[in-house]
Parts: sequence; C-alpha cells; structure tokens
Amino acid sequence: MKKILLLLSAFVALSANAQHTISGTFTPAEDYTWLIAYRIKPGTQAYTADTAIQFGKATLDMPENAEPGMYRLVYAVPQEEYNFDVIYNGKEDIVFTFNSDDGAAYTNSIENSTLSDYLAEISAVEQDIITFYSKQKTNKKEFNSLLKSLTSIQKNYETKSEGLIANHFITANAPYIPEAYSTAEAYVAGKKENYFKAIDFSNPVLQSSVFLTDKLTNYVFTALPLTLSGTDELEQEVIKNVDNISTPLGSLTDDFKFYTYYELWNTAVAYDYNTVSDYIYTNYLKDLAIATENVEAKNTIEAHNRLRIGEVAPEITWKTGKELNKLSGLAPAKNYVLIFWSSTCGHCLKELPALHKEFKNKTDLTVLAVGLEDEVENWEIEAAKLPNFKHAISLGKWDSEYAELYDVHATPTYYILDSEKRIIAKPEDDKAAVEFLKKIY
Repeated sequence: MKKILLLLSAFVALSANAQHTISGTFTPAEDYTWLIAYRIKPGTQAYTADTAIQFGKATLDMPENAEPGMYRLVYAVPQEEYNFDVIYNGKEDIVFTFNSDDGAAYTNSIENSTLSDYLAEISAVEQDIITFYSKQKTNKKEFNSLLKSLTSIQKNYETKSEGLIANHFITANAPYIPEAYSTAEAYVAGKKENYFKAIDFSNPVLQSSVFLTDKLTNYVFTALPLTLSGTDELEQEVIKNVDNISTPLGSLTDDFKFYTYYELWNTAVAYDYNTVSDYIYTNYLKDLAIATENVEAKNTIEAHNRLRIGEVAPEITWKTGKELNKLSGLAPAKNYVLIFWSSTCGHCLKELPALHKEFKNKTDLTVLAVGLEDEVENWEIEAAKLPNFKHAISLGKWDSEYAELYDVHATPTYYILDSEKRIIAKPEDDKAAVEFLKKIY
C-alpha cells in the first residue's frame, strides 16, 4: 500500500509540473509565419517561447517552469501592434483560432473562454445602456432591466470563475451599476466616480497584465463630460484625468508607472493631443524615464517633440568656404526641403538627381541636402552633381550630430518646411515629397 501511495504521489507531482501547449490556427494562413510568447510582468515582459506558423498552424511548447499568468502572443511586427494576450495557468492546454478581424476564439481553455465570454456579455449590456441614452429614452422599467442584467452577469461570472486566474480580472472589472434609473449626465458622473472602486492596484496578477494600464488609459481619455466646447477644453479635461490617476498609481513601482505614463503619452500622440502629451512628459514621464534608466524612450519622446508637425526645424549650420551658414538664415522662400542622404547610398544616388531635375524651375523652393558621411571626398564628388541644392555635411554618419538631431535611421529622409521653417510634412520617399509639393505649387 505504501508503495502504491508513493507512486501515486510521484505521479501527481509529475502531472502538476507537466508541460502544456498553446496551439492556434491562423487565417488566412499565408499571412502568418511565426509566433512568440512573452510573460507579462509589471511594466515589462520576458521571452518565454517561440515557434513557426506552418500552413496556418502553430504550437508553442511552454516550459515546465512557465509561471501561471498572462502571456502576450506576438505574430508580426511591430510587436506593439500585432499581438493578443492569453491566460496560461500551467494546468491546461490552450487551443484557439485567430484572425485579425475577430481576434482569438478559444476551443479549449476554461480560463480564456470564461474571461472572453464574460467580457462579451458585459460589453453587450453596456452598449445597450449607451443605446438607451443615445435614443433619449426615459423608460425606467427598461433601464432597470438593463441594470438587473449587468448585476446578474457579474455575479454569475464571479461565481463561475472561482479558483481561476480569470477571476482576478472579472472581479476587478465589475461595472458601475446605479441603484435605479438615472439621467445620462448622472450615469456618466457616477461611472467616473466609481471607475476604480473594484480594482485592487496591489494585486500582483493584475499588475502582471495589461489590465491596469488599459483601465487607466480608458479612464484618462474617455471619462469626460458629455458636453465640451472644443479640443482645447477636451485636452484640459484629459489633463485633469492624468492628474487623478496619480493616486491609484501611487503605491506601484517606478517601472510600472513609467510603462503606464508611456502608454498614455503614446495615446495622446495618436490623438494629436500635443498639450496633453507635453503635460504627461513634463510632469510625469521625464523624471520616471531618468529614474528607470529608460534612455531610449526618453530620446524617442524628445525627438518626437522637436520634430512634430508645426515645430520650427532644429538649427543646422555648415560652412561654404570660410562662410558660416545657418538653416535659420537661409534667404526667404515659400518652402524648404531638407534631405538627409549619403553619397554611398544607392537609393540616394537615384532619388536626389531626379529631385534636382524636378525642382530646378521652382524658384521659390530651397533644398538643403545634408550628407551623413564617414568621409568627405566621395560626398564632394556627388554633391557637385547637384549644384542647385545647398549642401551641408555631417561626419559620423548614423552617429553624426544631425542624424541624431533629426532622428534619421535611413537615407534618404525628407522634411518639408514652410516659409517660417516650420515642419509641415515628413514624406516617406521622393515621390511623396513631389506629390506634397505639387499641391502647394
């Protein structure tokens, strides 16, 4: 009997640490070639496993020591855009189907099916509430029925998910449910006031996911008054929300805070909320970037700020003989084109002569070609073939002063300026530059 018990104990121990898989079918199959899994951790992520996607099918063999929690599955680049998250509990194999339009649907995974079903049901009822208000309905019985549905779904899934990792997210996602019918204005105010009521920010499971960051981002950019008089007022309300989240973020690590504020900054940039993005960087993100040694992110933000549309182009100086020239001192023109190129770049040697010919009759256009070079001799030969352009050289190529100042990572790179030398366009190639200028001239 003792031997049998020992064997059973050993079997249970081996089963507890057994290797599990994450398998998916991707459609259309030809669009997918590889899959990488990262373990999400507070403010960062760590590589776990990878595999090829062949004929639309992939299977990730998860390491035996893979921690339970949220994992990010990346299937293309940029990784920040082409990914989705799954719960891996170390006890079940996960099987899903995926396409970019509908996302992932789970054919085997209690954890992920429970969470995705819950989110779908809650979202459907909350959309019904939005529809109720948008149609200016006032039927209290109909509204209270919607509240009853919300309450029922939440309680049902909290019970259903007991013992699952998904329970942490379901419980923290509990929606605001007023006691009875309320006006749209009162509902929005109550939703904002109770936005974080169900969330335990100290919960390590929530921290090791995108849940908290998504909630905070959603709050900052959507928890707004129903009536706003314009973009300026909207941005000021968003800034108030940015300040409001400093309290729930207070006890979290600097790494987590940096990641969260960086996401907020990126969202503000995507919306073209320059006042908001500048406020986030100046008041929160800059110090956090220094404290967490995120030098690359800090440089990226500062490059974006000085090179965004509407900013005066950073100063460039060069010598013609003994004469010192400056971008800011160029003779007045309707427009200016900055081209960062190299005399050893094959694309440049095709595009610049074509542009030189295209622009030769545009007397109100000045072109400054800045050579990013390792040496002078070849640059002088090629630059001499473009006499109608103004020429500057920046030695050190990718590490040169103007490659860094203008965030140049490929040649040729183009900037188009207005008469005040403000950046008005950053065309991707010579054809886009010509097309943009044709609209002006």
